[in-house]
Amino acid sequence: MSNTEKKTAALWLALNSAAHLLVDAVCAATVFGAAVRGNAQLATLIFVYNTLAFSTQCLVGLAADRIKRHPLCASIAELAVVCGFALPLTAVMKIILIGCGNSVFHVAGGAMTLEASEKRAAPLGVFVAPGAVGLTLGTMFPSIGGYFAATLAAAAVLSFVLSLRLAPKIGNGKAGSPDPKAHDGDGIAVALLLTFAVAVRAIGGNAVRFTWQTTQLTALLLTAFVFAGKALGGFVCDRLGARRSALISVPAAAVLIAFLSSFAVPSLVGQLALNLTMPVTLFLMYRAMPSQPGFAFGLAAAALWPGTIAGKLFILTGPALGALVLLSFLFGLFAILYSEKRLQNALEG
Repeated sequence: MSNTEKKTAALWLALNSAAHLLVDAVCAATVFGAAVRGNAQLATLIFVYNTLAFSTQCLVGLAADRIKRHPLCASIAELAVVCGFALPLTAVMKIILIGCGNSVFHVAGGAMTLEASEKRAAPLGVFVAPGAVGLTLGTMFPSIGGYFAATLAAAAVLSFVLSLRLAPKIGNGKAGSPDPKAHDGDGIAVALLLTFAVAVRAIGGNAVRFTWQTTQLTALLLTAFVFAGKALGGFVCDRLGARRSALISVPAAAVLIAFLSSFAVPSLVGQLALNLTMPVTLFLMYRAMPSQPGFAFGLAAAALWPGTIAGKLFILTGPALGALVLLSFLFGLFAILYSEKRLQNALEG
């Protein structure tokens, strides 16, 4: 990648990372704003929103890999989210607009980040991390959603202008794939294993109830540690490799969350350690399907929602809860170790 392309990639990463925060903030402010929150079917609307925002990403990814206009799709998706928030629509229409816009933005932004990553996981961590901040801010402060929406509208216009001027250089499916040989024979098996692992790990992570999280301050603290874990995860992976970063982070997260979730400090450290693996998992997905960055990103995201639902249905305490968390996290560790080894063997072969 030339210096010009590197500067372009850095510009897109900064813009998409900021837009990620704003998209999730505006979506949350819409869901918990007066226009939707007062609806008698709020629980159903939240379910529909999450289904559209997460579970459709694998299908959106397939389409994105064929269209190959990621910057343009990202800007359109951002505007759809703004319209869902700002226009005087029914609650159902608002949910549909922001849910679909959220899904398309994540896939488009994620695919652009993967294509420009140059065998590095760090950019992916930088892109995914701000979403946690936006979600918390939009949920806690829906009354300032208008400011988030106005800023997102400006970001969408800027993204559209840049898509016309700079998109041919990067982000339209033209960047080289990281491991071309990895797709031969092994990619599908690895992708399926990692997808299942994401869902299983989400079950364990969402079965835990952090009883100490009772104030806005503690919610912000938890968000800060989740953000830090995702942002640092890619850098740790690039420095230590997928195997060592997973071996360091996952067992620590499993023990801290399984047995010390009733205490704030161990839980926060455990969340940081757990989220270190998110960019690692996503990047391994991309290595498994280097010609399909949109589908790779979307497939992992789509697995989160069913795992989250299943985790929230578990009402466990004591040793049973600890065992569920340990088993789900350790399965995720096995998936990362096995996938990294299999992809490396395919590359060397």
